[in-house]
Amino acid sequence: MSTSLMKSSAVVGAMTLISRVLGFVRDILFAAAFGAGAGMDAFLVALKIPNFGRRMFAEGAFAQSFVPVFTETRTRGSHAEVQDLLAKVSGTLGGVLGAITLVGCLASPLLMGLFAPGFADDPAQFALGADMLRWTFPYLMFISLTAMAGGVLNSYGQFAVPAITPVILNICLISAAFIDGESVQVLAYAVFAAGVLQLAAQLPSLRRLNLTPRPQWGWRDPKVKRIMTLMVPIMIGSSVAQISLLLDTIIASFLVTGSVSWLYFADRLMEFPLGLFSIAIGTVILPTLSAQFASGSAVAFSDTLDWALKLLLLVGLPAALGLFVLAGPLVVTLFQYRAFTAVDVEMTAAALMAYAFGFMGFSLVKILVPGFYARQETRVPVRFAITALLCGMALSISGVLVALHLGFAAPHAVLAAATSTSAWINAVLLYRRLRKDGIYAPVSQPWRAFGLRLLLANTAMVAVVLALQGPLSLWLDLSLFERVARLLTVLAAAGLSYAAVLLLSGLRPRHLHRPTP
Repeated sequence: MSTSLMKSSAVVGAMTLISRVLGFVRDILFAAAFGAGAGMDAFLVALKIPNFGRRMFAEGAFAQSFVPVFTETRTRGSHAEVQDLLAKVSGTLGGVLGAITLVGCLASPLLMGLFAPGFADDPAQFALGADMLRWTFPYLMFISLTAMAGGVLNSYGQFAVPAITPVILNICLISAAFIDGESVQVLAYAVFAAGVLQLAAQLPSLRRLNLTPRPQWGWRDPKVKRIMTLMVPIMIGSSVAQISLLLDTIIASFLVTGSVSWLYFADRLMEFPLGLFSIAIGTVILPTLSAQFASGSAVAFSDTLDWALKLLLLVGLPAALGLFVLAGPLVVTLFQYRAFTAVDVEMTAAALMAYAFGFMGFSLVKILVPGFYARQETRVPVRFAITALLCGMALSISGVLVALHLGFAAPHAVLAAATSTSAWINAVLLYRRLRKDGIYAPVSQPWRAFGLRLLLANTAMVAVVLALQGPLSLWLDLSLFERVARLLTVLAAAGLSYAAVLLLSGLRPRHLHRPTP
């Protein structure tokens, strides 16, 4: 079991790595061509609105509610029942999303005013953002249907195609930036094209499984209604981080020009390891947990969560510390060219350090939430999510007001810190409830030894990074080749020291195997 999960996580991680690398190429081009100006701020808001819906609905509520019901149908029912469920879900989902997309496109100025009210002070920026939103909003419909197809493939143990699909968006955006590096509007056209292509890329795999959907309206179907019932509370719970990030955007639109872009570039750097490790592990364990719950395997369910948490800490802790300690060099090496100034570096690095503080909080949520949703338990995580969201909102508003009053040079970083704190609150509440209900019951002795090894290895890694990285002013004076070479050297030394200490302290692959019940 653990070997199979490890291989599946590796597949998802590898495919995600390709997507994230291309994402970095995309963001480097964005920074160099458009900088952190008004046009880039407008595009990022136009992209963030459908992305908010995507993460809340497609990758959040729908995926978390559809996969358990679909897996149960596949496990207990016939192939004809699976086909019928997929036809009715695709038809109902497509119909609802089509209506939402039409309304979103027609109401783009209203949505822009809602999500970026600060842009109203610049009519040209506001009009540009509303026009781009008409092209980016349909992405929500296409990517939601893509998520449905990906959930089906994941349930059959096929993780590669859904994991590689995001590459298409990055390729489209990179191509658009090359085609016209002067007009930011071309990026919106690329988002629309990517949505169509991402959905089309799933169809051959579905056809091989004889599961190409023939959409039917099935609003009254019991299983569709069950998915919808599960979706509503999950939608609220899954949206917490996204609502927090959108609140950051709303507040940042009132701050100095560039604040939205600084938060975006910092978030992109934080999202790289989050998608590579945390989301990959969470994606892999959901079908497994759903199947274990359906078969009544409580011990196996707890062991799967235990395995996921250990693997997450092994790769996530050094990633979080690396983002914090290397914030400046990372931003300089990746983004500081042409239109992206030294001031942009300083402001983005400040936001990245704040996001790095919450990296493990975001990651833990990705692992712990499936422990509830696989059991079709939705209300408890939603309650925790709302609590965390309200705390984050209060911290964001009060923190920025205090920062502005005190003349803090980077008030946007306070928004990132508040979002990180919210993620930690959510993660702690989820963990405590799983332990209290006896759903997750780790063995203490292996965890004590594992924790000590992680402490020693991460301490050594940070010491190596601090010794080698040098001052930020040095990085600003280096050429592109010198920056990349120096960064790779630091990362290689950090990785080697981390691995060496783990091995010397006694960690072996068998310690990451799922224990025998």
